[in-house]
Amino acid sequence: MSSTTVDTSPPPAGSPPGAPKKSRRANPWLTLIAVAIGLFMVNLDGSVVAIANPEIGRDLGASTADLQWVTNAYLIAMAALLILGGKLGDRLGRHTVYMVGTVGFTLASVAIGLAGSIEGVIAFRAAQGVFAALLIPNTLGLLRAVFPPRKFGMAVGLWAMVASCSTALGPIVGGLLIEHVDWESVFYINAPIGVFALVFSLLVLPKSKDSTGHHRFDVPGVLLLALGLVALIFGVVKGETWGWTSGGTLGSIAAGLAVLAVFCWYETRQEHPLLPMRLFRNRSLTIGTLVTAINFFVMLGVIFFVMLYLQNVRGFSPVEAGVRTLPFSLATVVAAPLGAALTQRFGPRVTMPAGMVLQAAASLWMLTWDAGSAYTAMWPPFLAIGLGVGMVMSASSDAIVGNAPRKDGGVAGGLQATSLQIGGALGTSVLVSLISSKVGSTLTGELTSAGVPAKAAAGFGEAKDAVAMGVSPVTGSMPAQLRAAVVEGSGNAFMNGVHSAVLVTAALCVLGALLAGFGMHRSSAQAPDGS
Repeated sequence: MSSTTVDTSPPPAGSPPGAPKKSRRANPWLTLIAVAIGLFMVNLDGSVVAIANPEIGRDLGASTADLQWVTNAYLIAMAALLILGGKLGDRLGRHTVYMVGTVGFTLASVAIGLAGSIEGVIAFRAAQGVFAALLIPNTLGLLRAVFPPRKFGMAVGLWAMVASCSTALGPIVGGLLIEHVDWESVFYINAPIGVFALVFSLLVLPKSKDSTGHHRFDVPGVLLLALGLVALIFGVVKGETWGWTSGGTLGSIAAGLAVLAVFCWYETRQEHPLLPMRLFRNRSLTIGTLVTAINFFVMLGVIFFVMLYLQNVRGFSPVEAGVRTLPFSLATVVAAPLGAALTQRFGPRVTMPAGMVLQAAASLWMLTWDAGSAYTAMWPPFLAIGLGVGMVMSASSDAIVGNAPRKDGGVAGGLQATSLQIGGALGTSVLVSLISSKVGSTLTGELTSAGVPAKAAAGFGEAKDAVAMGVSPVTGSMPAQLRAAVVEGSGNAFMNGVHSAVLVTAALCVLGALLAGFGMHRSSAQAPDGS
């Protein structure tokens, strides 16, 4: 018979018989602080790497393809192992697996700074992904184990606030470190954070795991899930460079989906599966997983092209661009606990659609942007997206982890983290591909409209990849009038791509709102401890 245990330290000496246990290991708020530190480290690192990539490329002589793998190696390794990390925590001890993840992530971060070669950076980034997969799902698993149902929603809201805020602060912190120290410091900063997280965790984390007795671990399930996710994510991240209709992209995605279908079939026939398919009988959990993917599709995809717009089109430095996105950061700080409070009162069936509608409105607002928009046109969408993302993150965490049996808390945390990684990968890849396609079809016309001679405008077609990143293909030797026309036409072509991208994000947000509003259960009651 399965049961979840949370061990606490004995009461202090001299306590009267029958007195309640008073121990820092029995304090759920100290547990929240402990897991928040590790979560902050991982999410901060994930968002600063995009800022560090140009410096890494210059210092180590890396190609664009190499720099893509600095991101993709981490993403693929983590996405493939998140559910396994949660399962290991449920079985071996969530506190133990969380701390192993913290130690490994910290050491891998230091190793990246010491690597001295792009191959070493890529290898240790993959190692970071492995250890992040042990750390992240067990943060939610530990919270699910120690917080009573009536306080779990608020705990998830604070967890979501830390996750959102650390991701949003990444560009500012990364920009400051790169401008004033070096790119290695972006990774070295994890050393003091990781050491503090480990020491604090050793002092306060309770011993929490699912006591299921002795049984064979689902090794075939692990292999099938990892293989399917690696193939799927690989196809998604390469779709932008290979082309979405290329044989390599379609073959990789199809193979991944086929292996995942076999995995689902196999899991239904196991007594102790890696990912219990019974979890998906809960409609709220299933819809929460889908909406989580949409939420991070929008968030990471929009942040990616907004940073291109601010830095390459508008010419802001990384720090200046980060400061201008502060409305997003501040909004997530407010929205996460607000979303948790609303979810606790009204259920995710209300909070999730509200967050999705805010993001849809922000996306449609971005249709008013052009290559020279004033900041007064920028900050309202940043604010709305931050509020929407924070609210949805809190509500979807409650819908997924709160609707899973307590004994499957780690697996549910891994499921949520996997869905957001897949959504984020799709967001950056699909939206960049959309922008690139629109730039390719409109660049020549926009250059001609801006005053570039037709023959010269046709010649700039080869620069569409640079323009899709917001970079105008100008040189210092160009006449001033021609240079100004190329900058104007390139900026307009890039904005055409952005407008296509935000139409897609708006449509997805409306779909997510409809799914959550009409598909979820009315109540937000948590699942029982059993299956």
